[in-house]
Amino acid sequence: MRSSPVRPESSPSHPAWFAAPWIQTLWCIAAAFGTYACMYGFRKPFTAGSYPGTAAFPDPKVWLVTAQVLGYTISKFAGIRVIAEMQPKRRTPMLLGLIAIAELALLGFALVPPPWNIACLFLNGLPLGMVFGLVLGFLEGRRMTEAFVAGLCASFILADGITKSVGTELLHQGVPAPWMPFTAGLIFVLPLLGFTWMLNRIPPPSALDVAARSERAPMQRAERLAFLRRHGLGLGMVILAYLLVTVIRSLRADFAPELWAALGSKANSTLFTRSELWVALGVITANGLAVLIHDNRRALISCLLLSIGGLTLVAASVLASRAGLLPAFPFMVLLGLGMYVPYVAVHTTVFERLIALTRDRGNIGYLMYLADAIGYLGYVAVMLARRLWKAEGSFLEFFHTVTLASVVIGILALAGALLAFRRLRASA
Repeated sequence: MRSSPVRPESSPSHPAWFAAPWIQTLWCIAAAFGTYACMYGFRKPFTAGSYPGTAAFPDPKVWLVTAQVLGYTISKFAGIRVIAEMQPKRRTPMLLGLIAIAELALLGFALVPPPWNIACLFLNGLPLGMVFGLVLGFLEGRRMTEAFVAGLCASFILADGITKSVGTELLHQGVPAPWMPFTAGLIFVLPLLGFTWMLNRIPPPSALDVAARSERAPMQRAERLAFLRRHGLGLGMVILAYLLVTVIRSLRADFAPELWAALGSKANSTLFTRSELWVALGVITANGLAVLIHDNRRALISCLLLSIGGLTLVAASVLASRAGLLPAFPFMVLLGLGMYVPYVAVHTTVFERLIALTRDRGNIGYLMYLADAIGYLGYVAVMLARRLWKAEGSFLEFFHTVTLASVVIGILALAGALLAFRRLRASA
């Protein structure tokens, strides 16, 4: 299916060559992927480092991750309103301002002595949580939205590994661990500016896009509450599954070095990128192909079934690994593929097609931030529980236990959403 042609009256500043649908598609994917991947350069490199503990903080990395995620979670809750009501002209200056605040917080992390620099990672996570919604606003409500957002989501799969590789390489080059996150952020400043400029050049949805996917508009409080009243049951089931996937996905991402070590593989600067490359290819293919399903209801149902399949793959991978049947590298790849399929499906298809099917006034940003806020709150709870959990066992055993429990409940929740959404009828 081709992407929408540019309406001349809406984008007079674009040259003639930009009107080609395939150029627009590649441009949108590259702009979204690049912008969000660069954001990860200000968020994730610190997780590649090791930080010495003290008597009061014997495991500082857990506290550092928890502090950043707590700030990120608060940002997601604020974004429920801020992103839902965001006017298009405010997206770019807000995006760049938030990134600047995050980088200044990393400077503070380098300058403030531990353990007080934990607060700086909280301040780093606080602005970054809204970046995704700002980028998403440029892409939704189009006939090629799944392909565009699949490219965007590929960034947080690949960039997680790439930025860890950057952080690891900086450490190998002799950059002190406290200064490594700030230095990594500087590397991504110029690319971020270039990709953000590309985002600004994306034209608005065409009339054909609006006809196929409905017009997207800012949502005020009354409209947000009305949407929840109409679709609360199905949304609740999706958000529950999303919460559980967020927990296991975040554990895998933030403690990748520890997982690789527990599996018997020494992490290096390329291992993270190689594993996530295979994950990204599979997830982009599986979720991006939803653009080929024109019927919004059929696409929504198919996506929920695909998500159930992804969680089933996660369970099978964990059981095979525990039985000694799966080596470290294929285990991490299959684990990532299975958990990212439903995680990305919510971003690319579930909420996009729900709005398109019901024709309700709204935008994906509101629904994504509602899900993300609850998801990251659940992750913070798990991180704190891990600190208080006195049971014996390795981090790998803890990860296996949390993952299997999350998968079982997540599959049941998605099945409930499937039943709830099957009742929806396409609106004119």
